[in-house]
Parts: sequence; C-alpha cells; structure tokens
Amino acid sequence: MPTFDLAVTPLRDLNQTLHDIVQGDNDLQFEVVNPRGHHAVAAGVHAPVSIDIRGSVGYYCGGMNDEAVITVHGSAGPGVGENMVSGRITVKGDASQYAGATGCGGLLVIEGNASSRCGISMKGIDIVVRGNIGHMSAFMAQAGNLVVLGDAGEALGDSLYEARIFVRGKVQSLGADCIEKEMRSEHIELLGRLLEKAGITDARPEEFSRYGSARKLYSFHVDNADAY
Repeated sequence: MPTFDLAVTPLRDLNQTLHDIVQGDNDLQFEVVNPRGHHAVAAGVHAPVSIDIRGSVGYYCGGMNDEAVITVHGSAGPGVGENMVSGRITVKGDASQYAGATGCGGLLVIEGNASSRCGISMKGIDIVVRGNIGHMSAFMAQAGNLVVLGDAGEALGDSLYEARIFVRGKVQSLGADCIEKEMRSEHIELLGRLLEKAGITDARPEEFSRYGSARKLYSFHVDNADAY
C-alpha cells in the first residue's frame, strides 16, 4: 500500500498519482499521513481506489470524487465531497460548512457534526450526519437524501426542490417552502437502507421526521405547460 507523507511530499504528487491510475493498476489502496490541513486532498479522483487520510484536512477534500472510497481520520474543512458523483467519503470527525455541496451521487458520511449549508444544492448525493447540522442546510437541494441523527439549525431546506430530508432530533426552523411531510412505508424502507449503508446501527427509521418541498416556489408548473 503506497503511503504519502505530506510533511515531505508535495500534495501535487499525491493528487497526480491518484489521477494517473488506470484500469489494471495494482495499487488500489493508499495511505496519506500528516495531511496538516492541506486543501483539495484527493480531489478529482476517478478510480475505484481506497484512500485513508490520517489526520484533518482543509477545504474541498474529495471534491468531484468518482468511485473512490475516502476516509478522513480527523475533521474536514469547507466543501468536503463537493460535487462528488459516486463513491464514498467518510469523515470520522466534524465537517465545516457546505459539506457535499452540489453532490450528484455517492455517499458522504460525517460521524461528527456538520456546519452551515450542509448539502447545499445537492443533486443526487446521499449525506448522513451522525451529529448536528448548521443553518441553511439543504438550501436549494434538488435531489438526493440528507439524513441527520442530531438536530438541525435555522432555515432547513430553504427553497428546496425534490431532495428528501430526515431528521431525528429537533429542527430550529424550516426555510421557505420546506414543510414536514408524512413518513410513509417507502420512506421507512429508504431510510433503513441509508442507515445500514452508513454503518449506523443505533438508530431506527421510525425515530425520524421527514421534510420536503411544499412545491409553492417552482417557476414551472405542469398545469401551465402549454403556456411555455
């Protein structure tokens, strides 16, 4: 397993090595030590590799991730998993603001707390936060699922589209056009799969409330299709 020590090896060398991986390569497991808050660690990876980062990272760790399984054994700065399309990112500590922003796919698991704007403009990503999330989370979220085992801050789901939000704790306030919705059997099943996928065994789907769009802010309405 190749090990990159960012105390002596430039970050550019690590990322270039990860970007150069092609099908058939033998090295599919990597370890990164002494990340020391570097930014954009393992950003733009496009290969089914496993990357263990032993420490905390700066902003945009794992950004644009495609297929890789990235584990941060520490905390992450702003934008972890930003615009990821597949794969999995796990943050063992806390995450700063806009975690998983604009994510199109894959799974982001934050075992600590997430700051403000978690899941902003998400487009299909699944985000599971074991702790709490900050204000304006899931702002303009279009698709995907945001699961929160703790509490949510102000203006949750403001200007929400079709993303689903599940919160086990308290919600300080809901944003514009976000409402609490019925937790039906299909949502119980979906949430159960997400919790299992995230490795969470101490929470039951029945303990969560579901939130979604009231669909009052859409500029397009199917009843007016002939007018466009």
